[in-house]
Order: sequence, then C-alpha cells, then structure tokens
Amino acid sequence: MRTAVRAAYVIAFLMMFSADVLPTWAAGPDAEVKALHAADQAWLKGFTAADGDVMAKLYDEHAVLMPPNAPAVIGRDAIRTSLANMASDAAKAGLVFSFSDKQDGGANGNLGWSSGSYTVKDKAGKVVETGKLLSVSKKVGGKWLYWRDTWNADSPPK
Repeated sequence: MRTAVRAAYVIAFLMMFSADVLPTWAAGPDAEVKALHAADQAWLKGFTAADGDVMAKLYDEHAVLMPPNAPAVIGRDAIRTSLANMASDAAKAGLVFSFSDKQDGGANGNLGWSSGSYTVKDKAGKVVETGKLLSVSKKVGGKWLYWRDTWNADSPPK
C-alpha cells in the first residue's frame, strides 16, 4: 500500500510539473529570448508610428510603466495613453529612437527579461540622448507581455 501511495504522489507531481512548466521550456531559452526581443522591436515600431494601441497590446493588463522623472503608470489603458502621448511628442519634435543591436535577455518558466541600450537622435541625426532599458515580462497564453518596464538616460538632459 505504501508503494502505491508513493507512486500516486510521484505521478501527481510529474503531471503537475509537466502541465505547468514543460510547455514553457518547449521552445528553448534562445527562442524565448528571441521572442522577448521581437516584442521590443514591435514596441519600437509602435512608438515610431505613435500607435498607442500597438504598444499597449504588448503590456499585461496590470503592468507598470516606470518612466524617468515621472510617476509610475499602472495598467494597460493608462500605459496606452502615456506612451501614445510620449510617442506623439517625440514625432512632433522629430526625434528618432533606436535600440542597440546588443540587447540581452533571459527567460525562466513564465518570466523573462530584456535589457539593453537606446539612442535618441534629432532631425539632423545628432545624438541627443543615450540610455539603458530594462523590462520584465511574463508569458500569458503563449505570448510575452511586459509586466514591468523602465528606462533612463545615461546623463542629465542638455
């Protein structure tokens, strides 16, 4: 009887483990990091187009955006509005954002992160700001969504 109970516990554990964890590992860590970076590129494309809806779809419903020198923005709807305003202001000023080719990232289960650096250029192509970024994402329904997102400049504004 004891052996049967132990076997039942082992089977239950393996079923729980395989149902909860194995699907998130199926793609492999490199594929997960590529998916995280693809979300970053989709964000950049949305920002460049000043499309708040495109950017908002990349955030979890309860995400927190932590922009520099400003209060945190909580929730997808507030993030949509905030990012759309920032992107619109940047477009009006002729600013162009880009990410470094050397982004980093990792994933473990349903949590992932991406970090790197960014550059902002003015209309003339002059670099007006450089900085770093960090996002923490969670996988929901097979899709990586930003959960916490922040960035800051390398130096004070000129």
